[in-house]
This record gives sequence, structure tokens and C-alpha cells, in this order.
Amino acid sequence: MAAIVEKARDFWERISPRERRLVVILAVAAPLTIAVWLGLSIRDGLVDMDSRNDRLRRAIDTVVDLRQRGIAAEKDDDTVSKMGTELLGLETYLEKAAQKAGFTFKGPVTPNGNAQPRNGFVTRSVKVDFEVTVDQLKTFLQEVEQGSKYVAVTRIDLRRDFKAKEKLDLTVEVSTYAKEKPKDAGEGSGSAGSAEKKGG
Repeated sequence: MAAIVEKARDFWERISPRERRLVVILAVAAPLTIAVWLGLSIRDGLVDMDSRNDRLRRAIDTVVDLRQRGIAAEKDDDTVSKMGTELLGLETYLEKAAQKAGFTFKGPVTPNGNAQPRNGFVTRSVKVDFEVTVDQLKTFLQEVEQGSKYVAVTRIDLRRDFKAKEKLDLTVEVSTYAKEKPKDAGEGSGSAGSAEKKGG
């Protein structure tokens, strides 16, 4: 430490008065420059943080707005209220969609189990195998999904056809939905009426 101080004193004595003034100015200016640079960096960081927070707030507002619109759309959607109690004939429905897309199925449309009632609704599913190009598949799926609100593609098994690379080999499951038929209320009222007659 003493050696460093000695070297500094020797340096100070060797330089001219003008150089001494420059050293003093530099000694004062350097900390000020560093302080200003740090201040500007902190300010820029705060500005960037505020900008990110502002973008985040706008994104949150957008999500909330879309969610509210979605809730409103669900309230306005009358799909369930207009749903019938008869299931759509999927065999004919899918064959028409395939004709629209310009292909035919490999085999018949096969039922995938029996119609299943659940929570007041009935579901029926079928499976079908076919080989198509990407454009044909796009047209087919559009026809299936848009042709009826009560039909949906519920599963797709897709395989590449290595013999015809431009085509895809698929097994598709399609389901249709309907309301469960209400139970005959006449039976209950008739039983009650006959019971009253017997009691009378």
C-alpha cells in the first residue's frame, strides 16, 4: 500500500500543473459519469418494466374481454334448445360428405357400439376407413363439421400411405347427438287414476 502511495506521489510531482488539473477534472468527472450512466440505465430499466407491465395489462384486458364475449355467445347459443330427439343417420350423412370431397370409403360405415344415453342426451358413433389427399380430407372434415351442429369428429387415426405418398390412410370416428326422449308421462297419470278408481 505504501509503495502505491509513493508511486502516486512521484507521478503527481513529475507531471505539469496543466496535467494535474486534467487529472483532478478526470477524478471528479469519472464518478459523475458513472453515476449518470447508472441513473439512465435504471431509468431505462424502469421504462422497459413499465412497458412490459402495460402490455401485460392490455393482454389481461383482452383475455377478460374475450372470455366475457364467449360467455355471452354461450348464452345466445340455442344449439341445445333446438336439438331434436332423433339421432341423425350418420351412414348417409358421411357418404354425402365423401362424395362432396371426391372419394369413396374403403368399406361400409360401421357402428361403434350402441347409442348411449347420458345426462339427458343420446350419443351414437360410427367408424369409417378411407384413403384421401390432404385437400380431400380438408373438404370432408369441413362437410362433416359444418353440415350439422349435432355431428362431430371425435377421433382420427392417421397413417401415411408409403405406396402412394400423396395420400393419407385414415380411420375416423364420427359422433352424433340428440336429446333423450322424455319418458311417457301418461303411464304415471293412468296408474294414479286407476288407483283412485279402486279406492273409490
